[in-house]
Amino acid sequence: MTQPRGDRGSSPAGVDVNEDDTQYMAGGMTLEELDEHYPNRPRNHSDTLPFHVLFETLFNPLNEHKKSSGPRIPRTKLGPHGPSKLSPHEQRRHIIERFISRWRNDVGDDIFPALRLILPDKDRDRGVYGLKENAIGKLLVKLMKIDRNSEDGYNLLHWKLPGQTTASRMAGDFAGRCFEVLSKRPMRTEVGDMSVREVNDHLDKLAASAGEKENLRIFEEFYQRMNAEELMWLIRIILKQMKVGATEKTFLHLWHPDAEALFNVSSSLRRVCWELYDPNHRLEQESAGVTLMQCFQPQLAQFQMPASFQKMVEYLRPTEEDPEYWIEEKLDGERMQLHMVEDDNTPGGKRFAFWSRKAKDYTYLYGNGFEDERGAVTRYLKDAFASGVRNLILDGEMITWDPETDKIMPFGTLKTAALAEQNNPYNNKGPRPVYRVFDILYLNDQPLTRYTLRDRHRALEKAVVGVRRRIEVHGHEVATSPDAIEPLLRKVVAEASEGLVLKNPRSMYRLNSRNDDWLKVKPEYMDEFGESLDCVVIGGYYGSGKRGGTLSSFLCGLRASENHIHAGANPEKCFSFFKVGGGLTADDYAEIRHRTDGRWKEWNPKKPPVEYIELANGTAEKPDLWIRPKDSIVIEAKAASVGPSDQFALGITLRFPRFRRLRSDKRWDQGLSVQEFQDLRRRVEEAVKDKKMNVERRKRRPTKRAKKELVIAGTDGKPVQFAGEKTNMFEGLEFCVLSESLKPFRKTKAELETLIKEIGGRISQRAVPSSGMILVADKRVVKVASLIKGGGADIIRPLWIKDCLAQHDDSALLPYEERHLFYATDEMREMARQHTDMYGDSYARVIDVDELRAIMNGMPKNEESDFDADEFLKQLEERGHGLPPLRSTLFRRCVVHVRAPNVDDLNALRLQHYISFGGGRLASGLKDESITHIVLLGDEDERQDGAITVRKELKGRRKLPNLVTGRWVEDTWKEKRLLGEEKYIQP
Repeated sequence: MTQPRGDRGSSPAGVDVNEDDTQYMAGGMTLEELDEHYPNRPRNHSDTLPFHVLFETLFNPLNEHKKSSGPRIPRTKLGPHGPSKLSPHEQRRHIIERFISRWRNDVGDDIFPALRLILPDKDRDRGVYGLKENAIGKLLVKLMKIDRNSEDGYNLLHWKLPGQTTASRMAGDFAGRCFEVLSKRPMRTEVGDMSVREVNDHLDKLAASAGEKENLRIFEEFYQRMNAEELMWLIRIILKQMKVGATEKTFLHLWHPDAEALFNVSSSLRRVCWELYDPNHRLEQESAGVTLMQCFQPQLAQFQMPASFQKMVEYLRPTEEDPEYWIEEKLDGERMQLHMVEDDNTPGGKRFAFWSRKAKDYTYLYGNGFEDERGAVTRYLKDAFASGVRNLILDGEMITWDPETDKIMPFGTLKTAALAEQNNPYNNKGPRPVYRVFDILYLNDQPLTRYTLRDRHRALEKAVVGVRRRIEVHGHEVATSPDAIEPLLRKVVAEASEGLVLKNPRSMYRLNSRNDDWLKVKPEYMDEFGESLDCVVIGGYYGSGKRGGTLSSFLCGLRASENHIHAGANPEKCFSFFKVGGGLTADDYAEIRHRTDGRWKEWNPKKPPVEYIELANGTAEKPDLWIRPKDSIVIEAKAASVGPSDQFALGITLRFPRFRRLRSDKRWDQGLSVQEFQDLRRRVEEAVKDKKMNVERRKRRPTKRAKKELVIAGTDGKPVQFAGEKTNMFEGLEFCVLSESLKPFRKTKAELETLIKEIGGRISQRAVPSSGMILVADKRVVKVASLIKGGGADIIRPLWIKDCLAQHDDSALLPYEERHLFYATDEMREMARQHTDMYGDSYARVIDVDELRAIMNGMPKNEESDFDADEFLKQLEERGHGLPPLRSTLFRRCVVHVRAPNVDDLNALRLQHYISFGGGRLASGLKDESITHIVLLGDEDERQDGAITVRKELKGRRKLPNLVTGRWVEDTWKEKRLLGEEKYIQP
């Protein structure tokens, strides 16, 4: 018996009505808080599914359809999937949909207990476990009473190493290695009886555990009630390393169409599951935007692409009217969002909250108000905002600033600096956290994500006054040419910075998106140190995942110089210098293995090979294996710059090192020495100075202001206003934009929506087919695929909007043509066909040359016609009508071979074009017996030699072609009639 969906006040027999509440209360909320925040939360009518159902029906089937190959884990009870014609992506979606359907039917509408196990890295409600691979390995060794030095004990505690027997295939996959060890000594072979709810209860206890003894007790409970495969998946959940072949976006969308949008603005799985449990209840548009005091998923910069600076600028979509793009310094800090609201209960009247990119709450560190004694940042912000600013949301980077050197310190010093600021406030000498703001998303009750970056930055500059070295607006350079990138990149590299970020000032803010509107430029583009860094490999590190069990990165060193040898050092000794793993291909790894096989030795920290290798003291980089320099190889590396480091022997290392190639032509003693590198570094620094790395700061071009786009609080106190409509072409029409627009009208989804509003249209985020709403899409994204599957939807390409604007008529809308339809019903397609002729030429629209050419190329040729053009022209001549002076028929009865002394002769190419356009046929050689003319080029001697050669080759042919000079072709073309050959014959 199941409880009716509408009645959640009672429960079926045998099910505790408060069991979910008890679980969530253990997660950190009281019952009163649950009722206050989620009064309408769903209640499951039955207990949760057994934990083993998760991996039997979800994790394992999803892994079966992963494109990437990996270690094969024995599967249990996968169920019959049978042959399918669905793509791997569609099969994965089908697996998830079946699981969701089962949960709704067998358990109820609250899927949060399952989803927090499926997506453990997205669950912000459970505390951290404080357990990594090594700690879990030690717990399992104690739990199973395994000798640490036994084969299995060794394999668990050295999980990155290949292992002694079968474990080698699980190297780098800690959970997989645990499976192999656990399967030898299981407490049970069949799946256990723990439910999803019970697993969550125990994980809550594990997150709240006081130490190793309590951790061991909790793991013992898991061990007794789970088999090896269950424990393997449990360990992956604890480590938050699921990798089941489907992203959180797929899971969220299949649970509810608006789930991803709500997660992007709240970062809360709990809220998504409890507010969007009914697929028929859609999220209100105002609820899909950023909200004060709720963490959101920020926009991210696209990873660096292997493209030229020119290509990267093209990705930012500059136009002739607006060619600008922005260049910002990429900061070495932690991405941080700041929320501020008015609050009478907070001393100072303003309450603050800070969240990192991963949604970790840092308010405890940086402060919740002006008077917060533990606030490392907020206590300095009283004068940071313009008058009239009541609330806002800022996006930026928290960095560490060193007043002594007046420079940004590395990211790893941030938390230490913040704690020091808490304990010793107003210390003007020590490092301190500084908040660099580069975006504003909310101001005085108004979301700004739909405005362009340019408009948002104007708002930011007026809303945030700043406090020097506490909170500052991050600057940018305005550029219009790719040439501006390299000087700035040289400058930031010289200052040991992270790199640059290129931004499109016309772009909207896109939550939880990594797209071409923001592009990273890392220093790998710089070539200063890329030419001669040939270093000796002295150590190796095992990889994880796909590279598990093999060496995936290498420790490289500099050879001892003469002064070291004179001081008593071994001539073979090397000093650790940098670690490199990027840039190697599968062939590179294979070649390195081939050249070093059998020469590697395990690193023994108690007895390091100090005779051959010198590392730094303390927390130095220590390899898993080492190799004697004379048995090793030399590799060439590329780097951006050299920086200080306590991880390597010389106190310096390469920044952003990258493997270039294996120097098989060099012996180990031809690798770079310490002295040679110091000489090279000095030369490079001098060269950099010659190139004027410290470029002058460019003046910002004044930007054209259109209509009054934004009114910022603090000037006249009014809220931000929309720019206004440019035309009324779309007045009365409602649009739902489902995807970005592709070439030749490339625009982001947000840009399309803004354009539609400027033309008078209204925007809806909810697609309603057959309602008069115009659905716009250019890609088969999930929402589009869902509408197509449902049938009855007409989806229009954004190209229709472009064509409407191109007509220069503000009142007339173009009818749809077939080229405007992305997907349509039969009725719509038939209607669209009536608006063009049989070849696609529009009746209502002026077309350009490119489209006309495409239409003409698409016209079918009438293969069955018996019309013969040559015969027709011949009959005209015979009847005495003559032909008009058309150059296209000048050489129609000629077969011509052009002979030039130089194959690259441009004059020969020009004459060949004349002949081809004039209807003649070109012969590539002399074997064609239909040749009528041979055109000889060059000076008089070259033509004479050519004539002699041709006559020899054609000796014996019954009828010789006319041997003429190039002047015959040129004069014929000029006179527009075929001239006689007599005066052009080559003697």
